[in-house]
Amino acid sequence: MNDVIVVGGGPAGLYAGLQLAQAGFSVALFEEHQIAGEPVHCTGVLAREAFEEFGLSTASVLNELSTVKFYAPSGNHVEYSTPSVEAVVVDRVGFDQSLARKAAGAGVAMYSEHRVTSVDVDPDGVRVTAGTTVVRGRVCALACGASYALQRQLGLGMPRLLLHSAQIEVPASRLDDVEVHFGRNIAPQGFAWAVPVQRDRPYVRIGVMCERGAGRHFAGIMARLSERWGISPSDIPQPRQKILPLGPIDRTYGDRVVALGDAAGLVKPTTGGGIYYSLLSAALAAETLTEALSSDELNAESLATYERRWRKRLGSELRWQLLLRRVAHRLSDDDIDALFELARTDGIMPLVRRTAAFNHHREFITALFKHPPARRLLLRAVVV
Repeated sequence: MNDVIVVGGGPAGLYAGLQLAQAGFSVALFEEHQIAGEPVHCTGVLAREAFEEFGLSTASVLNELSTVKFYAPSGNHVEYSTPSVEAVVVDRVGFDQSLARKAAGAGVAMYSEHRVTSVDVDPDGVRVTAGTTVVRGRVCALACGASYALQRQLGLGMPRLLLHSAQIEVPASRLDDVEVHFGRNIAPQGFAWAVPVQRDRPYVRIGVMCERGAGRHFAGIMARLSERWGISPSDIPQPRQKILPLGPIDRTYGDRVVALGDAAGLVKPTTGGGIYYSLLSAALAAETLTEALSSDELNAESLATYERRWRKRLGSELRWQLLLRRVAHRLSDDDIDALFELARTDGIMPLVRRTAAFNHHREFITALFKHPPARRLLLRAVVV
């Protein structure tokens, strides 16, 4: 019997498995794909500080980001540059494979091309089934990304807020700054983006997250951006589409089970970014499971410590980000244009420069709601 069975070989599962193996526990990890990091469903933008915080190799870093242009529905834009580089673009396949090599080197047993179809809990352990392979363990960590069949099976629930996304990476003729585009016709209830990627030649990652019709809205943003970035129509494949959770599932723990990262709905509700929250939740889960395995206390009451820990670190951030996300869903294009006008004329950009941080949005959001013109506009959208 294994001590821990991890379901999912993305950053959350790999990092949790690595930490637990380094703590001396036997870990089996199931990944449905052949190669860690493939297929890529992520924009691959990560805070520079994360590499030091989690002891990660920087070999996967492709380029740095310091300037972003925000486009209103009207086409007007505002530009913001950070005083220093806060975010970098990573090669997600390289990033995940680096973690996979470290996990395997620490003793994690890797089961590639094994799609888990059930997790059964009994008083003596868990039984994980993947096709004809059945493995038992003392506890299970769900890190299966934005797929919620196992969570429903185990009574952990679903994220309360979901959007749809579509994205590709394609060759470009030139690199430009990050772009973020808003508008009901562009990405209803969400936004579209373009992120420069420097490999052996310039590339760009273009995507959209929206309420529905991600494929159709992706086609629209590609048509808008192709000429500016120098994208050849022959280089544009079908985008990869996925569900994007923007809020936690009902419960991230149960008897002999915890859920991490996207599988727990732990992403930034403002942007949908998930790598940092995946790594942080994995670290907190590994800490909790180390204690629980050592004392052989693996019931829900003991594992609830994990949820208390992530709520202490992320709870306030998630509440404020979800508030802004729910308000943003009600904004009309005219409302968004008005906010951009405030950014140019009435003090919002100084708030951004003073309070914005890549991984921490609460301070900016609270400052925005305290800014009288912005507050009036945002609250008007809520009551209309």
